[in-house]
Amino acid sequence: MGLRRALVVVPTYDEWENLSRTTRGILTQGEAVAAQAGFSLEVLVVDDNSPDGTGRLAERLAEEDSRIWVLHRSCKEGLGRAYEAGFRWALARDYACVLEMDADGSHAPEALPELLSALRSADLVLGSRYVKGGGVRNWGLHRQLLSRGASLYARWVLGLEAHDPTGGYRVYRRELLERLVATELCAGGYAFQVELLWRAQRAGAAIREVPIVFQDRRVGHSKLGWRDVWEAVQVPWRLSGRTPGARRRAP
Repeated sequence: MGLRRALVVVPTYDEWENLSRTTRGILTQGEAVAAQAGFSLEVLVVDDNSPDGTGRLAERLAEEDSRIWVLHRSCKEGLGRAYEAGFRWALARDYACVLEMDADGSHAPEALPELLSALRSADLVLGSRYVKGGGVRNWGLHRQLLSRGASLYARWVLGLEAHDPTGGYRVYRRELLERLVATELCAGGYAFQVELLWRAQRAGAAIREVPIVFQDRRVGHSKLGWRDVWEAVQVPWRLSGRTPGARRRAP
């Protein structure tokens, strides 16, 4: 039996300093992934017309390695929209599973074999910072409180069972992903992660969490802005059919 194809979707916006290292790290795990989980790895860079030339660098990397693909988008519309475009690109081709991974080096490629192996008993595998064995490095107290608070908030509003609903290091089985993006998505930014997890849980998907250690970026700056924070506050309530301040009716 031949190896199944797995696609790692890597959204980029001004990641010129990080992209080469990230793609190299992903693809050097190929042999380990193939041996342990029966997959061959490819990478799709989804670039939102980066001013720093990341898109051009991605094209050069693709010319040097046939396992790298590039999807150019005309403008920056948010992390969720970039991932959605990458997912639809993957679903139009014969990939057995699709992964999410940051371009900035915060997600360790060494975790790829374990994440893919966990897919044997799951439809969705989450790389989790907030289960035993997981964690974060080089985050200040403010960033830690924001991340923990966002996770607890999303779990409370939507009844999510996973401990790390906002994390972006994931593996989706193809069949599940087709169902998740079959209808229009609500979130366009970072809250996209919460929405897809919520949709997966509602669909009865088998979800597993694998511990990862999140390493804050060494080069560049975070793209998280106040618009993303506000969306993260609103989206769970919109998904739940409630609005902040609305009273629940007595049963």
